[in-house]
Amino acid sequence: MNKLLTGLAIGVAIGILLAPDKGSETRKKIAEKGNDLKDMFNDFVDTLSDKIDSIRGQAEDVVESAKAEPYSV
Repeated sequence: MNKLLTGLAIGVAIGILLAPDKGSETRKKIAEKGNDLKDMFNDFVDTLSDKIDSIRGQAEDVVESAKAEPYSV
C-alpha cells in the first residue's frame, strides 16, 4: 500500500508540474493534493488500526476460551 501511495503522489506531482499554470497556482495545487494524500493515508492508518484491534480482540477471546476448556489428548 505504501508503494501505491508513493506512486500516486509522484504521478499527481508530475501531472501538476507539467500543467500550464502560474507558479502560485501550481504550488497551491500541490499543497492541496498533499493534504488530500495525507488525509487518505491517515484514513488508511485508522482503518488498519481498527482491524488490528479487532483481530487482537478475537485472538484474546480464543486464548481465554482455550484456557477455560479442559485439556484433551
